[in-house]
Amino acid sequence: MNHFHNVNFFTSVSEIRHLPFSVGIEIAFAGRSNAGKSSAINTLTNRSRLAFVSKTPGRTQQINYFRLSDSDQYFVDLPGYGYAKVPYSIRHQWEQLLSTYLQTRIPLKGLILIMDIRHPMKPLDIQMLDWFASTGKPIHILLSKADKLSKLQANITLRDVTLFLQKAYPQCSVQLFSSLSIVGVEEASAIINNWLRADKMIISSACQEIKTPG
Repeated sequence: MNHFHNVNFFTSVSEIRHLPFSVGIEIAFAGRSNAGKSSAINTLTNRSRLAFVSKTPGRTQQINYFRLSDSDQYFVDLPGYGYAKVPYSIRHQWEQLLSTYLQTRIPLKGLILIMDIRHPMKPLDIQMLDWFASTGKPIHILLSKADKLSKLQANITLRDVTLFLQKAYPQCSVQLFSSLSIVGVEEASAIINNWLRADKMIISSACQEIKTPG
């Protein structure tokens, strides 16, 4: 299983107009401040400090791009949201950045949404789902910090979230995840790999049609 070990920092941007030109594939990672987003990225890439893990919530204020190998595929680390101590003006700027990116970015092919399993489906998580669900693209939720709950309680939460998603966001899947105990890494990696492979097949097919005379 490819755990995306050959990943390197590519660029950071704080405004939509500065997003890199891309004809490739982007997979975005989003989540509330302190939900475990950076830890999830580091675990999936087997890198201890690829995405900076801070004890101060709300530290990530930019969109950070990480390039997979030498390909045209990227992991995109979005600013954490929902931290109350961040000034309103900055929160508003982040919200505009996130909503515009999620709803209009053409190379974006899927969203990994990280939620602390102890506090899932908060209003701002629902807002993120609403922004991206309108595109029809896939969403996969990682219920992070699953090690903080008993196995029984974690599975109950997983069941409840799954039932909610089936009714409200049918294109959304969900799983348990823990960076500390390495729970769910194979499953999450498989989901992401499927997104990357499926989109590469579409691009390859389109290029072949262009090359082949009608």
